[in-house]
Amino acid sequence: MAEKRKKAYEIGELDQYLFGQGNHYEIYKKLGAHRVKKGSKEGVYFAVWAPHAESVSVVGDFNEWNMETNPMERNEPLGIYTCFVPNVKEYAMYKYCIETYRNEYIFKADPFANHAELRPGTASKVVDIGNIKWSDSKWMENRKTWKHEEQPMSVYEVHIGSWKRHIGREDEGFYTYREFGKEIAKYVKDMGYTHIELIGVAEHPFDGSWGYQVTGYFAPTSRYGTPEDFAWMVNYLHQKNIGIILDWVPAHFPRDAHGLADFDGTPTFEYADKRLGEHPDWGTKIFDYGKNEVRNFLISNALFWVEHFHIDGLRVDAVASMLYLDYGKQDGQWVPNKYGDNKNLEAIDFFKHLNSVVLGRNPGAIMIAEESTAWPKVTGDVEDDGLGFSLKWNMGWMHDFTEYMKLDPYFRKDNHNLMTFAMSYAYSEKYILVLSHDEVVHLKCSMLNKMPGLGFDKFANLKVGYAFMMGHVGKKLLFMGQEFAQLREWSEEREIDWYLLAEKEHQAIQNWTRDLLHLYKKKKAMYDNDHSWEGFEWINADDAYRSIFSFMRRSKDGKKNLLFVCNFTPMEREDYRVGVPKRKQYKLILNSDDEKYGGTGEERPLVYKAEKKECDGRPYSFAYSLKPYGVAVFEF
Repeated sequence: MAEKRKKAYEIGELDQYLFGQGNHYEIYKKLGAHRVKKGSKEGVYFAVWAPHAESVSVVGDFNEWNMETNPMERNEPLGIYTCFVPNVKEYAMYKYCIETYRNEYIFKADPFANHAELRPGTASKVVDIGNIKWSDSKWMENRKTWKHEEQPMSVYEVHIGSWKRHIGREDEGFYTYREFGKEIAKYVKDMGYTHIELIGVAEHPFDGSWGYQVTGYFAPTSRYGTPEDFAWMVNYLHQKNIGIILDWVPAHFPRDAHGLADFDGTPTFEYADKRLGEHPDWGTKIFDYGKNEVRNFLISNALFWVEHFHIDGLRVDAVASMLYLDYGKQDGQWVPNKYGDNKNLEAIDFFKHLNSVVLGRNPGAIMIAEESTAWPKVTGDVEDDGLGFSLKWNMGWMHDFTEYMKLDPYFRKDNHNLMTFAMSYAYSEKYILVLSHDEVVHLKCSMLNKMPGLGFDKFANLKVGYAFMMGHVGKKLLFMGQEFAQLREWSEEREIDWYLLAEKEHQAIQNWTRDLLHLYKKKKAMYDNDHSWEGFEWINADDAYRSIFSFMRRSKDGKKNLLFVCNFTPMEREDYRVGVPKRKQYKLILNSDDEKYGGTGEERPLVYKAEKKECDGRPYSFAYSLKPYGVAVFEF
């Protein structure tokens, strides 16, 4: 009966039980700061988990930050502290004053806060996110039956604060969520991307971390506006049929005094043993995946973004660092598991639970692993001892591709296998090919400046590289600025170099990328058979001497198949001949030598008829004059 008498917003026995079991998937509706009415008084109900605290009080601008004014009541058995404070206004700032077991007082931001003070301030803010207006029901309904395996998925990875800025303003010139939503929707629709992936959305104190050192897991960063503004952006993008993926960081968190580290004066969210609980290289803390409440915190956070804010998928950062106990550590810096090896059994179990719940409750949503090793079955079914992710970043392909592209064309013939090797394991997981922000920072150069040669050669190399990527098996991701051949490395401190589009070479690359993206979306052969051996077939994978790759992409219904020919040298092949499977007509639908792509614009036939002439081990073939770094895509 006591449970029934509890107000809906209060922490009850069932809430404590489920949280303690790690299964309270909507605990964010109970913990944190929530606007409620108690009797005739309106105010805020505060609740925080601080199991080893001696006492906790709420301090804020509503009580002049006095730690004695609003003490909180401890609820057993988990040590959740609660209190109701009347007359607290929207956007009021607050923290929790925690008395530790050493009788020291520390001031912490709310782990479940939905809004935060703009950095360098570190206070949480009261905000009501319960009455957000949504008008994306059509998108959300369609999402339930969306199957990523059979649909096109080309992702534009974006950092809001450095995509575009208002130049000349006295402040930093950030676009608000609403301004960004309108601008990015126009750009993405024009370019042909299907999704955007946003980095640095959850609240973080340091711009230079790019949002990968999070202090506010349940708060869209205040740099660009309020949670309502963020929801408006999501809603707007959905109305424009654009999906939204968020980078999500369950691997580690920073040591900032106001954050999760030693939250109640003891290791609350992190492993207590420093050999388990700290990343030596990153200087950050590692979540304790063996603690039910911590697992619950993370799983409910994933659900919070997907269910409350309608996010379509999460890209899970640094999965390998979670799976391996010795990741980034020397001997003596890590502890083996009970079997004596380096697998983090608790993290493995966490991933299985996470993906089962998020994808089970939200059909059509996706979970993407950034996993850089050969860990088996990352996208395998949990029932078959897989981790249950929807997709995995193909870091092996990315590494081989960029290494090959950096080579002088003369040396490419000796490294031909770098471009063919990925097809030997292409169906071991469900992959997404990525050229992400990680590839254009830390002196790695922009994509253009990875390319060998000068002038024309750099741009031509990039064109043929992008064509190979788009034709290859796997979903696609490209980081902002690379679609128009940004010259400089990316920096979070400035907008990307849009002024380059005044130059025809950069405009030509943008035209090429745009047409590749639209071709990808338009032609089923590029995506609907992506996870089957029948969807891809080499014509010639062994033309190392000439560094030419030719392959076919086949659709499920066998109609409108595509033939790709990519020349990775500056040598013109006027006598080039390609083998084909049937004696029929092959229609040229994309030609890198077109003037709008920076080519010569030389006229050539649009249709090529195969003749009975053996080539590439096939009975039929046709001739095509292949330009230096030439790309040709034919439909048949």
